[in-house]
Amino acid sequence: QVQLVESGGGSAQAGGSLALSCTHSVAFVGNWCVAWFRQATGKEREGVARIGISGPNTWYADSVKGRFTISHDGDKRALYLQMNSLKPEDTTMYYCAAGGLLHCAGLFSPRNFPYWGQGTQVTVSS
Repeated sequence: QVQLVESGGGSAQAGGSLALSCTHSVAFVGNWCVAWFRQATGKEREGVARIGISGPNTWYADSVKGRFTISHDGDKRALYLQMNSLKPEDTTMYYCAAGGLLHCAGLFSPRNFPYWGQGTQVTVSS
């Protein structure tokens, strides 16, 4: 059973930084794609960043490109999202997710990721 647990959310001033972590209960070896999504109240869940376990094929949403960095540490069974130059519009719930490696290419849809964490809140004040 794959379980994902996020941590590291909280509050920051605009222009500041936060780092999110997501630990997973099983080792992801080879053909996995792990990702961060976010979802504001009343809006669809949107992909923020994704990374393939077997290779450094990362992808970022245009809204976070150059500000956020996704990484994965297999030894620690952890996925990270370093968020710099935060903006008030980054305020929302953030979720980590895991799925098959093929979902690290093409359409970045939450429907393609069967495993989810419980979410962590990020609040950025102006």
